[in-house]
Amino acid sequence: MRKRHVIFILLCLSAFTLSAQTLEEAKELFKSGQYQQAKPVFQKYVKSAPGNPNYNFWYGACCYETGEKDVAEKYLVNGANKKIQEAFRYLGQLYSEQYRYEEAEENYNIYILMLTKNKIPTEKYENILKQISLGAQMVKGVEKVAVIDSVVIDKNSFLSAYKISEESGNLYPFNNFFKTEGNNEGMVYQTELGNKLYYGDNGKNSHLNIYTKTKLINQWSEATQLPKNINSGEDTNYPFVMSDGITLYYASKGEGSMGGYDIFVTRYNSETDTYLKPENVGMPFNSPFNDYMYVIDEYNNLGWFASDRYQPKDKVCIYIFIPNESKQIYDYDSMENNKLISLARISSLKESWNGKNAEVKAAKERLEAARSHTPKSTEKIEFEFVINDQITYTKLEDFTSPKAVELVKSWQQTLSDFNAQTKKLEKQRDTFNGANQETKKALTPGILDLEKRVEQIAQEVKTLEISIRNEENNFLRK
Repeated sequence: MRKRHVIFILLCLSAFTLSAQTLEEAKELFKSGQYQQAKPVFQKYVKSAPGNPNYNFWYGACCYETGEKDVAEKYLVNGANKKIQEAFRYLGQLYSEQYRYEEAEENYNIYILMLTKNKIPTEKYENILKQISLGAQMVKGVEKVAVIDSVVIDKNSFLSAYKISEESGNLYPFNNFFKTEGNNEGMVYQTELGNKLYYGDNGKNSHLNIYTKTKLINQWSEATQLPKNINSGEDTNYPFVMSDGITLYYASKGEGSMGGYDIFVTRYNSETDTYLKPENVGMPFNSPFNDYMYVIDEYNNLGWFASDRYQPKDKVCIYIFIPNESKQIYDYDSMENNKLISLARISSLKESWNGKNAEVKAAKERLEAARSHTPKSTEKIEFEFVINDQITYTKLEDFTSPKAVELVKSWQQTLSDFNAQTKKLEKQRDTFNGANQETKKALTPGILDLEKRVEQIAQEVKTLEISIRNEENNFLRK
């Protein structure tokens, strides 16, 4: 009998959790974050008393929290009109997500004023205001990017949607690569030759930071944390390095983000052994939501990034786009605001093509080929390397000097960089030859810089070849 009594009580509690029946029950569910269960009761009450500001707020907040954000606005506005404090916070969030930055700023300012009067700390919301201001600036510089496809996928397996070429390296979840367990959300990027890693890992302050390791013969070096201008004290993760070996893309929640993870780019300065000041890549890649894992596959001329904008909690959208040779932005002053916001949000893929139908068709064919491509099995990279008049090596295992082996790995990476940058330079020159005077003027600085970089890499290749030859010959003489 006692057992049945316990079961009856549990069933009653379960029924209470699943659906509220009274206003008081709904309010308790609301406080505990069970918005879906509380919403029907608030909807009933707001229908019976449309002018009640509290009913309007509770129902509007439940709609917002359960994804009915277009429905939520009307009821939250009704609550705000009667000075319901939290209605202003919700409206600020809603307008920010809709890129209505002036209205978002107005509502957060009112909310902060109310908090101040009640002697409640406001630092968190003042920081949100900074993010809103940054978003308002970025929407004035939306990049022209042709987004050719998008795929919604489970967040915990999102890397499976990245079909990048072997020439662009490899991506792994931290636990998979390092064969560890736990909740580490770090992502690992391994270069094409497999001799360098960039990865996110939990730091001493419990935030994710980006580290790097280099392979020395058959062992990885100790981890080196990237500088503070990259690891800014907030979560920093999702690294990817271009084939030039110096351009690093990553995502961070730190300074310069307009909400959640934003994608940043920086470049390594070999002369000073430092990274340049990171730059936010802007819209449409970034949004008030989490945007990350930006990858450029130079071999297939395709770009990838992930975003949870307007997605359910456990889903993420992978966008595939055509990388630009140089950044071009929409004319903010001559374009309708709604259309610009639509482009910034990537509301429509076709809208982003901007007359590039032929380029999009070719890119879609490359994407289809990439998706159907079977990755190569691990192979030894073959080459012809003249050691002296009598000896020519054709694979890494031929070298007997340990130091020469490491130099060969650097030579292979540098040679790969040289080939990739030479190909990139040829494409930029072709674009330049077919461009108008204004575009030529915009392309010239980038081409000149790339020419210098190609010359520099070519000299590095020659220097490494001499060093390898000397090291191996000296070792053979011993």
